[in-house]
Amino acid sequence: MMFCCLRNCFDGLGFAANQTPKREPNPIALDTSYMGHEVVIVKNGLRVCGRGGALTNAPLAQSKSYFEVKIQQGGVWAIGLATRSTDLNVTTGGNDTESWALNSDNIIRHNQQEVQKIANQIQEGDIIGVSYDHIELNFYLNGKSLEAPVMGIKGTVYPILYVDDGAILDLILDNFAHPPPIGFEKIMLEQSLL
Repeated sequence: MMFCCLRNCFDGLGFAANQTPKREPNPIALDTSYMGHEVVIVKNGLRVCGRGGALTNAPLAQSKSYFEVKIQQGGVWAIGLATRSTDLNVTTGGNDTESWALNSDNIIRHNQQEVQKIANQIQEGDIIGVSYDHIELNFYLNGKSLEAPVMGIKGTVYPILYVDDGAILDLILDNFAHPPPIGFEKIMLEQSLL
């Protein structure tokens, strides 16, 4: 079972015959030093599969940041924010006091509690947008706000992606599929903010 999912992670879903022209890679990516034991990160640090969570290598330091995640293949997944103290070997986001996440069962969780229930059905191929301004965390489905703000996030937080049961998620850090909310922009490294 695990082999087929890993093959999909590497094969047809990610390595097309028509390669796009090379451009300077974004220095921000999923961090192999902060991922679960059964997580696989490929595609220049922008695709996650396997089982568990993975943080990015850069915190959300700027005042208004935005990123997107494409549900490349369905399964069990979660998308959100977490500190480096979160448990990366679980597959449910918001499983502890250190994470806040929208899960594939349409529930936003924090500390194992339901924060919000989303009415929209999220499917394979959908793009989840995430905005954070150090006051509110907001999620978007294919460019439309889910109207489910999450407040009370504390500490230095990083984007986090969780996968299980064959899910494959692609992190989109620039060239967004949908325009960010007004005033929000791609994640920047701290030194580029100076």
